[in-house]
Amino acid sequence: MRIVNMHEAKTKLSKLVEDVLAGEEIILAKAGKPLVRLVPYEGHPQPRKPGRLKGKIKIEPDFDQTPEEIIAAFEGKE
Repeated sequence: MRIVNMHEAKTKLSKLVEDVLAGEEIILAKAGKPLVRLVPYEGHPQPRKPGRLKGKIKIEPDFDQTPEEIIAAFEGKE
């Protein structure tokens, strides 16, 4: 683990990224106080699969129909 102050990180960012990609752990600090850790981007482990919940979610036939008393309550007519 290597701690690098912010000022040094600004001037040596490309080298720090190369070091992180090579497996080194880099901590960025401000005034000697550790703030953040540089880590390689891993991306998404697997692509999203649409339809995963097919058959597990039920939508009632009257889903689109709003009762008149609820409409009146929203409109302040109650």
